[in-house]
Amino acid sequence: MKWWTKVQGFSAETVTELRKVTWPDRKEMRQSIVVVLMGMLLLGCFVSLSDFALYGVVDLLGTWVRGKLGS
Repeated sequence: MKWWTKVQGFSAETVTELRKVTWPDRKEMRQSIVVVLMGMLLLGCFVSLSDFALYGVVDLLGTWVRGKLGS
């Protein structure tokens, strides 16, 4: 039963540490959520624009190579 003693010790330490945590209030939580959502929006836009640009470059190179090989 040594493993059970370890589990109990771990659980007790976890509860002790969670009591030390300073939890955010509603205002702080709302601000954090807004920051995360704005970051996700900006990152999504960046990835979309990068994908669109790279697709255009690859398509242009493909057209150029097909034109060179075809003639």
